[in-house]
Amino acid sequence: MKHRRRLGALGVAALAGTLMLAGCAKDVNGPGSGASSGGGSGTGQGCKLAAQPPAAPAAATSSQEQGKGVDGSKMRVGLAYDIGGRGDASFNDAAYRGLEEARAKLGVKDSREVSAQPNETEDQRQSRLRQLADDGFNPIITVGYSYAESLKAVAKQRPKTQFAIVDDDTIKLPNVHPLVFASEQGSFLIGVAAAYKSKNCHIGFVGGVRTPLIQAFEAGYLQGAKAAAPGIKIEDDYLKPAGDNSGFNDPSTASLKASGQLQKGADVIYHAAGASGKGVFDAVKQAGGGALGIGVDSDQYFQPTVANDKDIIMTSMVKKVDQAVFGYLAAFASNKLGGYPKRFDLSTGAVGYTRSGGKINDITGPLDAYKQQIIDGKIQVKDKP
Repeated sequence: MKHRRRLGALGVAALAGTLMLAGCAKDVNGPGSGASSGGGSGTGQGCKLAAQPPAAPAAATSSQEQGKGVDGSKMRVGLAYDIGGRGDASFNDAAYRGLEEARAKLGVKDSREVSAQPNETEDQRQSRLRQLADDGFNPIITVGYSYAESLKAVAKQRPKTQFAIVDDDTIKLPNVHPLVFASEQGSFLIGVAAAYKSKNCHIGFVGGVRTPLIQAFEAGYLQGAKAAAPGIKIEDDYLKPAGDNSGFNDPSTASLKASGQLQKGADVIYHAAGASGKGVFDAVKQAGGGALGIGVDSDQYFQPTVANDKDIIMTSMVKKVDQAVFGYLAAFASNKLGGYPKRFDLSTGAVGYTRSGGKINDITGPLDAYKQQIIDGKIQVKDKP
């Protein structure tokens, strides 16, 4: 989950056309303030929902298998995780699954994994990346926008090494390939789901660090919730300010923030906080009363580190980092990096929502209808709150 200045026209326009027929909720305090917005009833009767868009057509299927017949056995892959490393039940674990798939399908035999530490220096990051390059690993994939400055420096110093970076597209060098996601689009659908499932018409958002990347999750979630239920009430908090990346590995603070939102009446909480999300889930589980949590990046219903909370995980907004990482490695192995995508959105299937646990099976019709509206350009999802 990390990154930056965004993705062109997709995030610019206001919510359009079809969804405006129900009007917009007034946001008195503004998002991200730690205060409530909107005016939900809190009666336990659920939201008054806007008319949903027309039903989506049946999805086309494809039999094409990415990477089929590609030999990656001679690659030496470096994978540099963001804070939290493997076991974060989020996007680091997703990147690892992409590497695992490359081992299984491409025959990758040699790889090295390294991890960032909270509040480490640029020199430490650069040293880690230089060591991977000097030890002959090529390509090297960095997970998260916090690597951007150090990667830019090292990529200039090691022009023969190919690099990829997840969640950042600010580096304009021929040997750096961005892998960025329209997180706001998937988060819009999560906001719709939260509005449909909230019994109090009162939901929450917990972000790890107040950065443009996480604000894209926030923006899409707020927009989707208000599109589905203009009168919904929303709690909106961050764990840490920009520059303090410990917010992605601070479950204790996340639990306190989520508990505060639950006490105010929120009964569905979405986190975009990396490993801190466990604290959100723990708080929701402890609160009981039918409260639900929403995961991020990976399908957190199946993540071992949050297994004790799986019964309260309603859905997850997935960014298929594993798909992007595997595809990048397949493209590298077949010498086709020039044609490999740099941006992934709903239309590519690389962002979306999960149905694990069955809690949203009854609302997939509306969700897919909204999804089609976004793909068709009839809804423009904002990437800024």
